[in-house]
Amino acid sequence: METEVLSRDGLGGSLPVDNVQALASKNLKDIPSRYIRPEVEFDVVSIDESLEIPMIDMSRLGDDDEQRKLHMACRDWGFFQLINHGVEDGVIERMKIDIQEFFKLPLQEKMACAQLLNNLEGYGQAFVVSEDQKLDWGDMLFLFPLPVPQRNMRFWPTNPSSLRETLDKYSMELQKVTIHLLKHLAKNLGTDPERLASFFEDGTQGIRMNYYPPCAQENKVIGLAPHSDATGLTLLIQVNEVEGLQIKKNGKWVPVKPIPDAFIINIGDVIEIMSNGEYKSIEHRAIVNPDKERLSIAAFHSPNLTTKIGPLPDLVKTKGAEYRTMLHEEFVRLTISSKLDGKGLLDQMKL
Repeated sequence: METEVLSRDGLGGSLPVDNVQALASKNLKDIPSRYIRPEVEFDVVSIDESLEIPMIDMSRLGDDDEQRKLHMACRDWGFFQLINHGVEDGVIERMKIDIQEFFKLPLQEKMACAQLLNNLEGYGQAFVVSEDQKLDWGDMLFLFPLPVPQRNMRFWPTNPSSLRETLDKYSMELQKVTIHLLKHLAKNLGTDPERLASFFEDGTQGIRMNYYPPCAQENKVIGLAPHSDATGLTLLIQVNEVEGLQIKKNGKWVPVKPIPDAFIINIGDVIEIMSNGEYKSIEHRAIVNPDKERLSIAAFHSPNLTTKIGPLPDLVKTKGAEYRTMLHEEFVRLTISSKLDGKGLLDQMKL
C-alpha cells in the first residue's frame, strides 16, 4: 500500500453563506427561501417504536454470537450503536463540554477559524457548490486531526483553551476504535483483517462538530440534507439531550435514540465499495428542534488519499466487481464538488 500522504490543499471547498446560528438568533418571522424545503413536510417518519438500530458490545466481539450480530448490523442496517468501546467517559465528556463552549462564543471569535476559499477545514458550512442550492439549517467546525503531520492548526480554535488538547486525545482514541472495528468487519467479510486495517492506519480522519439552532418552523427546514457518508466508518456522539438523527429504512425515516455513552457507527460509501456491496452505506439526515439547539460530533475515517478505492480482490471472485476502482484522491474531489444528494455519488461508482 502507498504510505505517502498527499496534501489536501486544492481539493476544493464550500461557497461562503450566512451563519445560521446568527440568523436564528434574530427570531425572523420569515425564514430565507434558500432554507425552505417543501418536501420535508411530506416525508414519512416511522412511528414504530420497536424499530431501532442494533447495539453491539465491542468487549464481546471475540464471541461468535456478537461477531454475527455485527455482520448482520452492517449488512442489514448499515448503522449500529457501540457500547463498551474502551474510550474513557472523561475523554468524551471533555469533548462535549469544549465544543459547547466553542459554539457559545461570539460570532466574531468563532470566525477566527472560518473556512478559506477552496479549503475544507474551518468554521462554516459544507457542500455548498452553487449560489442557488438549498441550504442546511446548521453550522459546523470541520477539522482533519489525522494524519498528524497534515494538521492545519490555523483552523484549530484556541478558545476554549483546552479544546486543542481535548480534540487531540479524542481523535487518537477514536482512531483506535475504528481500526479495531475494521478488523472485525474484515473477518466477517472473509478478507484479511490486517490488510483492510492497513488502508486506514495512515489514513484520514475528519471531525465535524455540528450546531443546529432551533427553528420555530422546523417542518420546513433540514439540519443536514439526506446523504450517505463518502468515507469508510463514521463514529458519532450526540453532545446534548436533543435528538435529531434519522436513517432511511424501507422507504421511511427512522429516528435514532442514542444510548448514553455509546458511539453511533455507520458504514460509509468506501466500505460499501470495498465490500463489493455486502455492507451498505445508509442514507441519513439531521432534523432540527423547534425549541432547543442540537449539537453532535461526527468522526469520519477514510483511507490515505493515495489508496485505490475499489472492491477488495478477495470479494470479487464469485460475483465479480460491482463498483469502479479509482484513486481515493479522485473520489474525494468528486465528493467535495457535489451537493449532498442521497446516495447519488455512490451511484456514479457502480458498474
